[in-house]
Amino acid sequence: MRAAPLASIGFWFWLGLGLGLVVVLHRTGDSNLVLAKRFLRCELARKLLEQHGFERSLLSNWICLLEHESELDTSRTTTNPNGSRNYGLFQINSRFCQEGRKGGTCNVKCEDLLDDNLRDAAACAKRIQTSDGFRHWNGWQRYCRNTQNLPNLKVICGI
Repeated sequence: MRAAPLASIGFWFWLGLGLGLVVVLHRTGDSNLVLAKRFLRCELARKLLEQHGFERSLLSNWICLLEHESELDTSRTTTNPNGSRNYGLFQINSRFCQEGRKGGTCNVKCEDLLDDNLRDAAACAKRIQTSDGFRHWNGWQRYCRNTQNLPNLKVICGI
């Protein structure tokens, strides 16, 4: 009988380790696992425009806001001095969502704002912006209010 090639042994080792990790995670019952993502600027701009119906005229404001609020990271959470929390890519405040179950102004679970499925987060962010404008977000007020600071997505991304 021939010995297995070294590369084959490495493959089986990593496969076994990966399956073992899946079993451990499954057995711990960790249902809070989320698929987070850190977007690239142009990738996110296209996604917001094409898949989530963001207005082209406001897209540079959104991208600037997201770069300064979450660094384009869907898993970002921050705690504010008043004890409230901000969730996800759009850094949506906990008054707009409910921790542990659906609720708040946007009728969404806060934890659902932390994954790479942007449906709930995008809908909630657009709702906030429609009623309060961008002033709800400190990052926008501090860095994006001046239109000279907005990224030119037509030049940068061809949008």
